[in-house]
Amino acid sequence: MQYNTHTLSNGLRLIHLPVNSPVSYSGFVVNTGARDEQEKEYGMAHFIEHMLFKGTEKRRSWHILNRMECVGGELNAYTTKEETFIYSIFPEQYFERAFELLSDLVFHSCFPEREAKKELEVILDEIQSYEDNPSELIYDDFENLLFEGHSMGHHILGTPAILEQFTVPQSLAFMHRHYRPERMVFFSVGNIDFKKIVRFAEKYADEIGQYSAFVPERQAPELQHTCQHCRLEKGTSQAHVMMGRQSYSIHDDKRLGLYLLNNLLGGPGMNSRLNISLREKHGLVYQVDSSLTSYSDTGVFSIYFGSEKCQIERCIHLISKELKKLCENKLTTSQLDAAKKQLKGQLSVSGENKESIFLNMGKSFLHYNRYDGLPETYADIDALTGDMLWDISNEIFDEKGISCLVFT
Repeated sequence: MQYNTHTLSNGLRLIHLPVNSPVSYSGFVVNTGARDEQEKEYGMAHFIEHMLFKGTEKRRSWHILNRMECVGGELNAYTTKEETFIYSIFPEQYFERAFELLSDLVFHSCFPEREAKKELEVILDEIQSYEDNPSELIYDDFENLLFEGHSMGHHILGTPAILEQFTVPQSLAFMHRHYRPERMVFFSVGNIDFKKIVRFAEKYADEIGQYSAFVPERQAPELQHTCQHCRLEKGTSQAHVMMGRQSYSIHDDKRLGLYLLNNLLGGPGMNSRLNISLREKHGLVYQVDSSLTSYSDTGVFSIYFGSEKCQIERCIHLISKELKKLCENKLTTSQLDAAKKQLKGQLSVSGENKESIFLNMGKSFLHYNRYDGLPETYADIDALTGDMLWDISNEIFDEKGISCLVFT
């Protein structure tokens, strides 16, 4: 993919992918998330994401919400363990309008006290809604189990007890500490000359100086050498189970190999090995899948299923059986070719989703300072060998290192 890049004098990086489309996408990604919070700040990164829409030095919340909506655009944001995304989707003729608004939110938010109190109630409702959905909650709880005692091991939303202690000065201090131009990327996809984007950036963002506040370096979590097993009573009608372990970071060369194995084992295809075994052959589950989440210095491989409570052990046995197969038997040439073909096909299909491309591009440029398109990814997939995948299987799928969390 032929994309354009530029870096402003204050360290803000820009990346733009030209696409012949009447719709444009633009946003900021900040290298700050839940893992950057101190213990008394748990939930702060997500709280700030909400507060960005509640007022700036020259706009009230209604003006923010109406600015892009009134021309048919959308404004959105979300927080992860390591990043915060703020972005807009809009008709391409409103690019400057979007850039100016996003810059205002990111660099000039002022967090009105009255809005902070209201938004706290909204987030408390969000937490309650999340806790009422065990099939989602278990993912965060499982990471808490794997990273217990580390900043990676707490919920992105925070807890009511901590959230209720937040103050506006405390929130602004966190934002000024982390929302620094050199820790951000402005990323965009659309039919606009990149020289115009650079001019917009110089007009609306170049005057923002680098903050002098010290940002502590992230500490990598220690690798768990013993598996953890935990059962929590949630009063659910069915059991929700998560199995897995720490895995590879975004910078680890083995990550792509595990991504292929994960796709083969429990990816989105109905022909995944876990789906064939647990659902199609034995009728034990409605949903079973595996996933891989990679962070800057660690990762998580996990398997999720929901079943009748009396079938938990049988499901775990069948999953262990599939993991054992990958550890004991190298993929044949035909199996490896089929797995590569399916993965490349899925990537091609997902490549039609411009919003997904846009967000992946921002994250990739933030962490790698580059963005690899499908041809480069295909080449990396083709380079994977059976021996490489077998080594990864024995490192990650060994049941002695697999932790397990059960909701009943």
